[in-house]
Amino acid sequence: MSGTIVVVEDEESIALGLKDSLEIEGYAVQHVANGQDAVESIVRTLPDLVVLDLMLPVKDGYQVCREVRQKGVSAYIIMLTAKKEEMDKIMGFNAGADDYMVKPFSLMELLAKIKAVFKRLRKDEEKNDIFRKGALYVDFKKYEAQKNDETIELSAKEFEILRYFTSHAGEVVSRDDLLNAVWGYDVYPTTRTVDNFIVRIRQKIENNPENPQVFISIRGAGYKFCPEAL
Repeated sequence: MSGTIVVVEDEESIALGLKDSLEIEGYAVQHVANGQDAVESIVRTLPDLVVLDLMLPVKDGYQVCREVRQKGVSAYIIMLTAKKEEMDKIMGFNAGADDYMVKPFSLMELLAKIKAVFKRLRKDEEKNDIFRKGALYVDFKKYEAQKNDETIELSAKEFEILRYFTSHAGEVVSRDDLLNAVWGYDVYPTTRTVDNFIVRIRQKIENNPENPQVFISIRGAGYKFCPEAL
């Protein structure tokens, strides 16, 4: 197993246990304990994955997430938090997180999620990596996207969702299809999570997000990706 991971956690016992477990699995791991150091470390090292605690000194996880996304970092971000309310999860996703685990969490479950992420990343390398249609250009291998030659900032999860749609253009894709293909866990996030991600992607890709023509809602069924509208 290979890959680079930044662990952002101020509770030393959790951080050391997680770092040791990940290094045993073969990952290269860097640990930081506050939000400001986290932003600097993530932007400097450009890791494949970030395990990010929400409650941090200096800057909280939401701030860290937003700042690194604004700086073009596309690493997969798993947020850790003691907060269980749905709105807290939605805030994390809106800040740019790709996944969410509530403390106290199972170390084995977190390691399984991380393995699944890297497995999908390796599979993605074997697929067609470039999508080009109209004003939209996406390099899924480099995690780069442009519209009208201007950079679009997408999270790792948004790239995965977009890749799934581009490989199923013109088909009706249900929310469950996306949850199974993109999240791929036995315990899925809610279908509302899919809707929130679609809203974010529309805002970045549609010419008029209020009247979407590329990601069409099919009532009672899901969504359809229409590349001819790009």
